[in-house]
Order: sequence, then structure tokens, then C-alpha cells
Amino acid sequence: MVFGATYLATGVIYWIVTALAVGKRASAFKGLSPGMLPPLGIIFALLAAFVSSQVWNDFERAKTAVNREASALRAVVLLADSFPGEPDARLHALVRRHITEAATQEWPTMARQHATLTISPPALVEALKLTLALTPVGEGQAAAQREMIDSLQNALDARRQRILISQSSVNWVKWTGLLLQAALTLLAIGMVHSDNRLTAALAMAIFATGVAVSLLLIASHNRPFTGEISVGPDVLLQVMPEEGTPAPSP
Repeated sequence: MVFGATYLATGVIYWIVTALAVGKRASAFKGLSPGMLPPLGIIFALLAAFVSSQVWNDFERAKTAVNREASALRAVVLLADSFPGEPDARLHALVRRHITEAATQEWPTMARQHATLTISPPALVEALKLTLALTPVGEGQAAAQREMIDSLQNALDARRQRILISQSSVNWVKWTGLLLQAALTLLAIGMVHSDNRLTAALAMAIFATGVAVSLLLIASHNRPFTGEISVGPDVLLQVMPEEGTPAPSP
């Protein structure tokens, strides 16, 4: 779709230029300095880099947030073994429930950019309350309790980060500026080579291909949790504890 739309727009610009390049307008088009093309191309490259920097940054931040959440939950699962019996089973079940809800409910919502911070994750909140209510016996359990509290808070913060990042995307102003600059450069290429239609077509097709590649890369990474190239819940699923005692009802 991206390549098709780009080539279609290029064809329209080529048709307009060749249709207007007659008589005095042909001389005016030919008088356009070819020296304008490098600055126009550089400006397009700078705009593409400006837009893509946000996209790459958001994508990396999304992966970092998910990895941090998974690491924090893994720490909770390991430290919960310090409290054998019911506390251990309940914490494992709550972590498992949170990961299941995140993968099956939150991820589709984030993909649609409808996820919000209005509702706190009930399983993590309950796990934090349970950890705070534990009565440690000995210095070992006291240290484990402190680490679990820090890990649960870290997981909550990482979840907040991924939800906030899921709402980020390239706004219409940036897209408009990038597309207008691409169209302007294509127009200039067509005018400079208006006396030779084959040369104009080849030059415009080559630049249009570069434009399409840039747009495709930006669009495919624009929303970190949407599309074939996206951040999935795989890392969270890898740290899910084994099935055990079911979690208590929220």
C-alpha cells in the first residue's frame, strides 16, 4: 500500500509536470537550476530522520519497559519462595494472573491505543498488599520482603510506561510536513528534467522508491504495540510461574 500510494502520487506529479511543460512554461521549467535538487533532498532526509528518531525511540522504550516489567515479576516469583506455603502459592498465582490479563486484555487494547492508566492492575495491587501484610521471620525473609516490594513497584512503574508509550505515534503535522517535502522534491525533479520525459520518469521513480522505503520503515514502527513488527508479551509469558494454587478473587 505504501509503495502503491507513493508511485501513484509520483505518477500524478509526473503527469501534471509533463502536461504543463509546453510553450513558455517549458522554458521556465527548464530554467530551474538543478542545484535546487540536492538541498531539497537533504531537507527531506532531515525531516525523515526527525520523524524516525521519535519512532525508534518509542520502540526501544517499549521493549525496555516490557523487559523491565518481566524482570521485576521474575524477581517476585523467585523471592516468593522465601515464604513457603500459602503466601508463596498466592503470589505465584497473582503474578500468573497479571501476566495472563496483560497478554490477553491489555495488549489488544494497547494495539488500538485505548489503554489508559485509569484502572490499576488488580493482580499486582493485590500482590503488593499481600507482600506488605507478610510477617517476616528472620533477617532473610525481611530482606526478601523488601526486595519483593521494590520489584512489585518496579513492575507497576514499567506497566505505566508501556501504556503511556502505547499512546504515542507520529502526529499528522509531522506526516504532512514529510509528505509535502517529498512531493515538492518530486515536483522539482520533474521540472528540471521536463525536456526529457524518460529521464524525468526514471529520476522521479528512483526518488519515489527511496521515499516509499522511508515511509514504510516509519509506518511499520510508528505504533510499538501494533502490526507485524511490534513489541509483544512474549517476554512476560516466559517468566510466568507454573500453574499452582489459583489466585483469590479480586
